[in-house]
Amino acid sequence: MVIQHKQLHGKGMFYVGQDGAILAEMVYTMTTPTKMTIEHTEVDDSLAGKGVGKQLVFTAVEYARTHNIKIVPLCPFAKSVFDKVLEWHDVLA
Repeated sequence: MVIQHKQLHGKGMFYVGQDGAILAEMVYTMTTPTKMTIEHTEVDDSLAGKGVGKQLVFTAVEYARTHNIKIVPLCPFAKSVFDKVLEWHDVLA
């Protein structure tokens, strides 16, 4: 599975697409140049139970580490993942 990324004017998303359709997405806003707020995560039923949502959050963590960005997980799903994975707390704002 390939997770893609796009960003435009301070808003962005990590997503999984297939045949032009988005099957999973994690939407964020850059509230400052060094702070990303995760607003929403959604995974299509066809990918349920495959860990895609967690992989989207992990991709955001790796992006944040690479770009020296801190993350604010407003999305309940993303927050629950951060609560469980202590190794990712270095990127929390």
